[in-house]
Amino acid sequence: MRPPPRRLRALPSLAAAATLLALAPAAHGARLDWRACPDLRATKRGFQCATLTVPRDYGSPARGTFKLAMTRLPASSRRRRKGSLVVNYGGPGGDGVATTQQAGKQIFSRALRRRFDLVSFDPRGVGDSSGAIDCRVNQETLGPYSTPFATPPTLRPARLRRKDATYVRACVRRNRRTLPYVSTANVARDMERMRRALGERRLTYVGFSYGTFLGATYLAMHPRRVRAAVLDGALDADAYLTRPVRIADEQTAGFERALDRYFRACAAHPRYCRWTHGGPPAVAFDGLVEAARRRPVPAPDRKLTGGDSRRVRGDEILSATTSELYAKQAWPELTEALNDAAKGDASLFRAIQDATVGREGDGHYDPGLDRFFTISAVDGDWPRGFDRYLPLGAAAFQAFRRFWWNTGYFNAALGLWPVRGRDRDTGPFRNPRSAVTTLVVGTTEDPATPYRGAQRLAGSLGNARLLTMRGDGHTAYGGNSPCVDRAVDRYLLTRRLPRPGRVCARDVPFPPAPQPTAASRGLLARAAAA
Repeated sequence: MRPPPRRLRALPSLAAAATLLALAPAAHGARLDWRACPDLRATKRGFQCATLTVPRDYGSPARGTFKLAMTRLPASSRRRRKGSLVVNYGGPGGDGVATTQQAGKQIFSRALRRRFDLVSFDPRGVGDSSGAIDCRVNQETLGPYSTPFATPPTLRPARLRRKDATYVRACVRRNRRTLPYVSTANVARDMERMRRALGERRLTYVGFSYGTFLGATYLAMHPRRVRAAVLDGALDADAYLTRPVRIADEQTAGFERALDRYFRACAAHPRYCRWTHGGPPAVAFDGLVEAARRRPVPAPDRKLTGGDSRRVRGDEILSATTSELYAKQAWPELTEALNDAAKGDASLFRAIQDATVGREGDGHYDPGLDRFFTISAVDGDWPRGFDRYLPLGAAAFQAFRRFWWNTGYFNAALGLWPVRGRDRDTGPFRNPRSAVTTLVVGTTEDPATPYRGAQRLAGSLGNARLLTMRGDGHTAYGGNSPCVDRAVDRYLLTRRLPRPGRVCARDVPFPPAPQPTAASRGLLARAAAA
């Protein structure tokens, strides 16, 4: 399944003398010691940092501990403070600390930040928490999304198996002490420890994308410990665990639909989408990709790592395009990249693809894709055995015209995965009527977590209300629709639910307004990290 683009990089750690700022109330022996953040720029923006110690293995506490990095932005009105709002932006493998410090003020409304401490954390195996996963491979040649992508005519099964086996061995060898313990169920157990350490009687939670699966897991484990929960860009929690191939196929179909919708928008605005040369956008796009397969397009911007030597191939255009479909606010950037590439300059595509695979300025790679892959492997019931994925890859190539590589052959590495997560929770995921009603938010044209997943999650939870946004892009809250933002804010502040069947319209034009609003900039940042 396709991970989200990683546009936000973690801020560099700085050695700093920590000054005690605040102590959260003790609860069941736990206490959070909020201090100045290692990155002093975050502290200057009002953020505080802390560390929470949790068992590595809840069933065997003697196996040691993880130390989880946390951050908070205290409520601006201490007199009217309601409590802590805990956020997970998605993944699996996405950080919470850096994302909150960089974009939290843009994503969450002033009304929420006035009444709640905005709190997030790096889950076990992620970010600045101990045991952070890193396979230390070249993502462009060995990682799960390395190119060129296999097709039935070009497939060499033995070669693909060697590549996948090499990647899996590197991940297991370098992260052996962490991998058995990074299941989502264990992260949900960590959240219960966190709730106590924050001194909250009940949890107020917002989860985006994969964060909806984490939220559904916590709800199933601790339904009466929840004050309010918003699950935005929702996954079908049961299928995510037990039928992950189906989820991957549904996501790939979602990206195909999203690209078709972008093509229709370009057909309506050919002067803006100059790369179409006035013809059908689908034909122009496919022609550009095929030409780049035959002769990679130069990327002459010398600010890029490697400069012009790193030309852009057709499959890299496909990969970068997928990243741009996560947010409708990114369509103008995709248009600019296509306009430039049609003129022989793929520098912007090179920059987008470098961000997609996590290539840093020094040529090293951010381990976000490693964390996405390994945590997905530990959680899901993926079919065992490399050969079982070969017919799935052939079927995907027939079913999906441009994004076949997002499923089938890509998932073959998961068939070689040897590590099973300890203490996984396999459902069912239910929210009893005696608990607070969950607010599930779904977007009708969400490519990454298609709308049917939100419908199914709301149905399987039982005690849930579905809020729908009609429009494009991944997730809804935070600058897409004033209607959605008002409904979510009101629910979090008062627990008043939108009426049954409520549908909101998206408010993101294409072509865009001349200058992006602060809300749209925040949405782009969140979509990149969700």
